[in-house]
Amino acid sequence: MTHTHQEYMHQEYLVTLNVPPSIEEALVDSLLMLETQHGFSSFPVNAHHHKNKGLSLAEQVSGRQKRIRFQMYVDVQGLPSLLAQLKQEFAGAGIQYWVLPVIEKGVV
Repeated sequence: MTHTHQEYMHQEYLVTLNVPPSIEEALVDSLLMLETQHGFSSFPVNAHHHKNKGLSLAEQVSGRQKRIRFQMYVDVQGLPSLLAQLKQEFAGAGIQYWVLPVIEKGVV
């Protein structure tokens, strides 16, 4: 029995966004409009990076940059439209993002 590539594709992904605090509210509004099936969470994080590009003097001294992290589960059909909307609405805003396949999730 042969397996196609499609059978191994993940059906759901965890999308993580690190955004500047200045666009937090705009991003919340945008994500609510998309109505992601499972909602999303957000929390403050400190981003640490060896490059000082775009950091304020205080951030350069402390070695950290305040960011708001958003995380959401997105199904394989919704992922392209989410990424396209973010790239269109927030071009040049400095949003870092990554997408990871969800292997398992549940409630215990």
